[in-house]
Amino acid sequence: MAHSIAFPARAQSRAISLSTIPWYLWACVIGVTSAMIGVHWDISWHRSIGRDTFWTPPHMAIYLCGIIAGISSAYLILATSFGKLPEVRPASVRMWGFRGPLGAFVTAWGGIAMLVSAPFDDWWHNAYGLDVEILSPPHTVLAAGIAAIEIGALLLVLGYMNRAHGDQRQRLSWLFLYVGSMIVVVTQVLTMEYTITVLQHSALFYIAMAIAVPTALIGVGIASGRRWGATIAAAVYMVFTASLIWILPLFPAAPKLGPVLNPVTQFIPPNFPLLPIVPAFAIDMLRPRLRGSNQWLQGAVLGSAFFASFLAAQWWFANFLMTPAATNGFFGTIYRDYLTPPDSIEAGKSFVRPEHNFWTQMAIAWAVAICTSRVGVGWGEWMRKVQR
Repeated sequence: MAHSIAFPARAQSRAISLSTIPWYLWACVIGVTSAMIGVHWDISWHRSIGRDTFWTPPHMAIYLCGIIAGISSAYLILATSFGKLPEVRPASVRMWGFRGPLGAFVTAWGGIAMLVSAPFDDWWHNAYGLDVEILSPPHTVLAAGIAAIEIGALLLVLGYMNRAHGDQRQRLSWLFLYVGSMIVVVTQVLTMEYTITVLQHSALFYIAMAIAVPTALIGVGIASGRRWGATIAAAVYMVFTASLIWILPLFPAAPKLGPVLNPVTQFIPPNFPLLPIVPAFAIDMLRPRLRGSNQWLQGAVLGSAFFASFLAAQWWFANFLMTPAATNGFFGTIYRDYLTPPDSIEAGKSFVRPEHNFWTQMAIAWAVAICTSRVGVGWGEWMRKVQR
């Protein structure tokens, strides 16, 4: 749990001196990665081909995450409960008569939610046709399951990391930061409808980012124990997303549904990643100076730094993405899905007009960033104590 735990000496030695990372931690990491690749691939499939059979490769990649998470967490819980993993039992919690790490129970719930969402999603499409929003009811269940698996995987790695020392802790901290970066990836998927380039001069965009990003970046950065934890997590998110821009269009695709308003001959990738690495760097610069301060003070300073630095960086970068210099495959602005008409605002490379109360809304975004940063500080400090 969140408090320090006194392990029996023999069990503590076993748990901390592990020379290799357990396979079930790797299984969770592979599952999380499969889900994030599958989600982006599935969105690209819808933008390039349209609604297809349920048994598409990206769907299989997504639900493989639930299968891997379910098997690995079930093994971990059952093996711990029946004494097959004596080194894990002292660092476990009891739930419904079973024992296992807290992260294993969270991951198991996420796997069940993902698998339950599969027939629900297929029925939804057969009954109502195409999705008009990313977060349809079955997709909401699926997103909750993926988020639970990511948080469960984070807790699993965290328990081992906080009981480890030296090189073992360093290796586990890299794994922890990678899983943390996948949480940033999933927040960007969930807010995708509010973060397209044409909206990046609107207050709505900055409110969405203030809600989605600071908690994950700050919490993961603090809990990692690394000087540049938030920056590393943001960098992994950017590399992961950018790689999809460069890889997906290499494969051919053609629409199967109409109307085809824009000819498509290859998979359409996501937009170029946002620039949370700039506020992440600012956060990592400020955190050592704030250590030990009141958590609301930390939230106010880090939230203000996030808002100001992200606004400065993303506003300029959005302008750049609208220029001919960004009209290439590297930045991905040449790609538009088959439902985007040639006279659309996206094709015309112009921004949506700001809200009439733009500055009031931006003040709200600033206040939200402070609140979510405060949550991130509290979450990060709590995670530093987790050993189960």
